[in-house]
Amino acid sequence: MKILTPPIKIQGKKSKLAEWILSFIPSDFVNNKIYIEPFVGSGVVGFNLNPKKAIFADINPHIIRFYKDLQKDIITPNIVKNFLISEGEKLKIKGADYYYEVRERFNKEPSSLDFIFLNRASFNGVIRFNKRGNFNVPFCKNKDRFSKAYITKIYNQINWLYFRIKNNDWIFLNEDFREVLKKADKNNLVYLDPPYIARHCDYFNKWNDKDEQDLFNLILTKKFYFILSSWQKNSYRENPYLFKYFEKNFKIHTRKHFYIVKGKKEKSIYEAVIMNR
Repeated sequence: MKILTPPIKIQGKKSKLAEWILSFIPSDFVNNKIYIEPFVGSGVVGFNLNPKKAIFADINPHIIRFYKDLQKDIITPNIVKNFLISEGEKLKIKGADYYYEVRERFNKEPSSLDFIFLNRASFNGVIRFNKRGNFNVPFCKNKDRFSKAYITKIYNQINWLYFRIKNNDWIFLNEDFREVLKKADKNNLVYLDPPYIARHCDYFNKWNDKDEQDLFNLILTKKFYFILSSWQKNSYRENPYLFKYFEKNFKIHTRKHFYIVKGKKEKSIYEAVIMNR
């Protein structure tokens, strides 16, 4: 299965793991159940699964705005392409000063176009916000960032997602996972990819022990079919929450994997897929 790369770059994205994760989803579930993804982020798993009916949610309002704007034709692949051509020329002339000008503009009045610009011109494509909710990632130091080939790549990533959004019955929600999972029942297939507890989990808000416990309680008591991504161990330590909450109650599959963090390959980590069936 060829995994298509979605347009939003985000730390911890599952591009290299998506085929493995999707292999755990029974084919009959895709057509017979409504798919729910409460931590959609880049959406690489759900968007590649391409369910007919789905609820995609995230606590980050800028991510959800981007998908909703595609759905409503507020932005289109061509609009984004032309915007990046224009803004890329300004970045090429003014460099970092222009990046920070756009960042300030976005923090005063957020827009999906500025969001995708910042996402692709920021340091290592990181999405990070301060306590006031302001995007605070520094410039990638490449003022010629938006080459013709790179803009075409982004256009193609938006284009395939755009047609899937338009051709399916998908709902996008800016909600906390607790609210999203209240909507789930036996007719739903739920994929959960929360921030990894005790690792790199500073994304839009903090993820702590209470969040992990609340998530566990919900999936333990609700009757939907779920697949949950987490981590088992790395070279230094094990994930204590995996054993504390999940090991005795659900099936766990593991796989060795490498992540790229700050432009460098980290030492190996064992990914975990947790299932209740």
